Amino acid sequence: MKARLDAAETDRPYPARTGRLPRHLHVLTPEWLTGLLGNRYPGVVVDDFEVVEVKNSHTTKLRLALDLNEVGHAVGIPARVCLKSNWSDGVPTGDICEREARFYHLMGNALGVPLPRTYYADWDGDGGGRGIVVMEDLAAAPGDFGASGDHLGVDGVAKALESLAILHGVLWDSPQLDDERWLPRSMDDPVDTEQVIQLYNYLVFNMEDPAYRAVVPDWVYENPERLNHVLDELSAFERELDGPRCLVHGDAHQGNSFLRADGERVWHDWQLVRKGSPWRDVSYLIVGALTVDERSASARDLLDHYREALTATGATGVLGRDEAWEHFRRWPGYGIQSWLSNVSKWGQDGVEMVRRFYAAADDYDTVALLTAGRTPRRNPALGEGASSISAELRRSISGID
Repeated sequence: MKARLDAAETDRPYPARTGRLPRHLHVLTPEWLTGLLGNRYPGVVVDDFEVVEVKNSHTTKLRLALDLNEVGHAVGIPARVCLKSNWSDGVPTGDICEREARFYHLMGNALGVPLPRTYYADWDGDGGGRGIVVMEDLAAAPGDFGASGDHLGVDGVAKALESLAILHGVLWDSPQLDDERWLPRSMDDPVDTEQVIQLYNYLVFNMEDPAYRAVVPDWVYENPERLNHVLDELSAFERELDGPRCLVHGDAHQGNSFLRADGERVWHDWQLVRKGSPWRDVSYLIVGALTVDERSASARDLLDHYREALTATGATGVLGRDEAWEHFRRWPGYGIQSWLSNVSKWGQDGVEMVRRFYAAADDYDTVALLTAGRTPRRNPALGEGASSISAELRRSISGID
């Protein structure tokens, strides 16, 4: 992999750009987009654009049909693009948009792994977390987006694990991971470690839904603080590892992938990209993409399959079968809270994912494995300082016009 230019945390890729990236959609005009793209492509002009779709979740995906001048066509910008940034309201996003933009600009093209084609990435780097990526409109490309409820089956998950192994193997135990100072360690960033505290109102909102109540165990209602204890212990477990690290997607459920018509699986939504152990990604995919019965019968074999695929990339020091299993057993502790704060309106089936992760946590005794005999590292007053659900989003997820 080619070395990149060193970048301080406050550096911007296009210093000539003035002002901050916009926070609201109404600012986006053809003239604004012309000025943005002109930082990389001098002479490009967006004469007009048509909004194809606006999709707001944690962040915004804005699909546009562009009317470009000849310079735009000559430099390879397609007529259909997708812009990713934070133009949504309600959900705190921290620096995930900036992090994703940094990933695509500083690493994406050099990795040599299947990724969405990107044409521009930029960020402010001033502590506000703003970033933007202009990428191919995968919805217009031959192939299919994954969704959390899709049935991949055991063979499909095995193929997806092979793509993760290639990704993990590219920078396996590489010193470049430490050189990328913008890239946090897995479970050592507030976006990872503060989810129960920051998103507590979302947890409660979902827990009041009878569909969630049917799959969430009683102990969560009786002692929700234990969710934070689980997350704290999992975070500490990951941070204390001293074995080989790799590039971690951080949110590797199948809904964050796109299967091209030629069978190539593209991983997108790199907002939680990290450096750490691979088992976060591996567990998230296996537990989330299989039915409870499939996972129960096949998880060990799939873990072996992944280990073999990772070793085939040249990775050394890969955990043995039993050691990898002990890591795998702990990671449902992440999914039991991350999916419980997910809003199904955003496009993924939260109820079924919650059911799958709590079933795995029960099968593997995950909660006791992480917390038994350990005093909580902190005792937050859940609800105090938690992000509120905006009235607009509450109406949306309640089905009220």
